[in-house]
Amino acid sequence: MYHLLIVAAGGAIGAGLRHLVNMASMRFALSFPWGTLAVNIVGSLVMGVFIETLARRAGASAELRLFVATGVLGGFTTFSAFSLDVAVLWERGAQGLAAIYVAASVTGAILALFAGLWLARNLA
Repeated sequence: MYHLLIVAAGGAIGAGLRHLVNMASMRFALSFPWGTLAVNIVGSLVMGVFIETLARRAGASAELRLFVATGVLGGFTTFSAFSLDVAVLWERGAQGLAAIYVAASVTGAILALFAGLWLARNLA
């Protein structure tokens, strides 16, 4: 239960930050999702720096990793976790599997979203 609370606290911070970035980006352009693009790229950059610096080199505690990686960055963008998964597969020498994961994740998620829209519109 303690770990769940750590993740939830970090997630609240990350979600709040994501909202602020999205609100700020709406001031500049409404025709392109700049806020989402920004949080996905920034979140992935921060995930890379965090994992390499704190988790791998400094031996960060499990609680800190849960708070930052799963909580804050997970709330800020799940794309950072996806990016880390791809990097782990790639660095393990499973480049083909990484490519399949990328294609399946992106295509599957977009198709699932359209399926959800269709279901909600047609079966309501």
